[in-house]
Amino acid sequence: MPEIIYADELLDLIDDNENVIDTKPRSEIYAAGLHNFRVINAFLVNSNGELWIPRRTAHKRIFPLCLDMSVGGHVESGESYDFAFKRETQEELNIDVDHADVRLLGHLTPNADGVSAHMNVYEIKMDEAPQFNPHDFIEAMWIKPRALLELLDRGEKAKGDLATLLKKFYKKNG
Repeated sequence: MPEIIYADELLDLIDDNENVIDTKPRSEIYAAGLHNFRVINAFLVNSNGELWIPRRTAHKRIFPLCLDMSVGGHVESGESYDFAFKRETQEELNIDVDHADVRLLGHLTPNADGVSAHMNVYEIKMDEAPQFNPHDFIEAMWIKPRALLELLDRGEKAKGDLATLLKKFYKKNG
């Protein structure tokens, strides 16, 4: 398999009021263990209440071969959460959010919610499985939130914030 070369994205570091206080390469932010940067995450939900959950490729820098949110990514320097959501959803799932049933589930922070970064979490209502980018994911499944939490409890490897987001936004759903 050819080596994957990653660009070192520039990310804005923010204060508790979301004001930009610095800009650094992603690699430096992760190496320093910082959490005051911005990300987006989203879940595809079908009419049966199932979530579309993909598995990350083996070449991902963090959480290789782990289950993931339907969409996830960094808010690059100068971007808004909404712009990053639109960009990442197009890149990873080939979905134009301007023509999708989308809603913001909430905004979470490391201090208040115990997540890895400041994040907006979105939901996309859709019954068809997306045409995912094979550089991001190797497979995916439709699964009820409770069944997914059971998988995670039994030790299935997953991206760090997945269980937290499931409990926060889908605890009441099958």
